Amino acid sequence: MKRFYYIFLILAVGCLKTTGQTGRNTSHELTITIPEVALIDLETSSTTAISLNPAAPNEAGMAVDFTNITNNDIWINYSSIAGQNASASRSVSATVNGELPRGVKLNVAASAYSGDGGGNLGIPVGTVELTDSPREVIANIGSCYTGDGVNKGHRLTYSLELDEAAGYESLAFNESSMLTVTYTLSDNN
Repeated sequence: MKRFYYIFLILAVGCLKTTGQTGRNTSHELTITIPEVALIDLETSSTTAISLNPAAPNEAGMAVDFTNITNNDIWINYSSIAGQNASASRSVSATVNGELPRGVKLNVAASAYSGDGGGNLGIPVGTVELTDSPREVIANIGSCYTGDGVNKGHRLTYSLELDEAAGYESLAFNESSMLTVTYTLSDNN
């Protein structure tokens, strides 16, 4: 019986010791939420206000010179976290607000991506004529970032050309326009 008593006492003390300790593991809940991001910006080393002006001829009988009227000082930067759908993508579109002078076309082209960003960066669609209707400039943007500043993202090249359909006769002296070009980063449906 004494032996039984010692075994019982050892077991009882062992149980008291283990119930008095806290467990070796514990847990809690943790929530992680990735934010939706859709940011776009224009960067330049000088100013985003640019001028495109054809050159007047310096010889009688010559036409106003529309060759090489370009500007490529502006870079477009963006950050994007796309939707949950694996095929979710965004695009950058451009519109021009204001009246273009008669007889000219305004175009823009985005370069291929350059910089220190990462992710599923967009693809330029080529040269686009700017109008008051949105025109896609960069397509297939997923979750990515271009990096911030000049020489990061996509370089924009603007060009001005004679509207051949309207003809040279549609040009008018002292016709000038102040335009606003607006870029929009939006979800593709």
